[in-house]
Amino acid sequence: MLKAGVLGAGHLGKIHLRLLQESEKYELVGFYDPFTENAKKVAAEFGYTLFNSIEELIDAVDVVDIVTPTLSHFDCAKQAIEKGKHIFIEKPITNTLQEAEAIRTLASQYHVRGQVGHVERFNPAFTAVKDVIDTPMFIETHRLAEFNPRGTDVPVVLDLMIHDIDIILSVVKSKVKNVYASGVSVISETPDIANARIEFENGCVANLTSSRISMKNMRKSRFFQKDAYISVDFLEKKSEVVKMKDVPEKPDEFAMILQNAEGVKKQIYFDNPEVTPNNAILDELESFANAIHTNTTPIVSLTQGTEALRVAHMVIDCFNK
Repeated sequence: MLKAGVLGAGHLGKIHLRLLQESEKYELVGFYDPFTENAKKVAAEFGYTLFNSIEELIDAVDVVDIVTPTLSHFDCAKQAIEKGKHIFIEKPITNTLQEAEAIRTLASQYHVRGQVGHVERFNPAFTAVKDVIDTPMFIETHRLAEFNPRGTDVPVVLDLMIHDIDIILSVVKSKVKNVYASGVSVISETPDIANARIEFENGCVANLTSSRISMKNMRKSRFFQKDAYISVDFLEKKSEVVKMKDVPEKPDEFAMILQNAEGVKKQIYFDNPEVTPNNAILDELESFANAIHTNTTPIVSLTQGTEALRVAHMVIDCFNK
């Protein structure tokens, strides 16, 4: 078992603490949080070992789980890596691209593994269909959330949209060509609503909308590709695949058949893949343990986390043009 320690005991940090304690792949050693009052409360309520400093915690573990505010990700990761510790770091990987690149370089230099917490990669609705998504040419995403002061220290792009950016980059095997975006600040100092159009060199276009001041929550993505349409509801954990195939010689009398202007007929097939319930956060943490044990690249590597941040900043840069 890998000895793990958590930096940060806020809302998400407490979830990580609980899951690491439940996991059979980790031994939870304890946690550190600079906010003493909250840290003591968490330790007393749940019985976790509270360390007096970040240095003491890092020295006591094999894996450092960084669940602190984004602005402190770089400093925490740097200290852990320079002590030769593997790092799991919540998204976004860091606050700036320069910090992310530095983390990648350090991890390579000290021969440690790193994974970024893009948890939607482990959402069962996405994993149920990800192998069906093949060369999508148009993607549309909506990620809307009711207002929550937690996370407003960064633009909505880094808070919400980056989830969809990472998903899109994982399925589009092409480089980003152009990015166009607009953002509006309503209640925060940074944009609360954003829309982005990402164009790829292979012709794929992705249209992303994110809001953190919506009246309802929504996390949906749609992928359009040759003869297929895939819908993923990350919130409701549902997926649908609609495929179009050549019409058989003797189609079923209830078959849904479309005919284009050239007279080509296609039959539509609907498939609702089985979505197996899971705990996505536990799965991402345990997948990282597997990557360490097998000396393989984590499912969401530091490189991928950096690329998601790079595109996110391309979106943010459009706001100031």
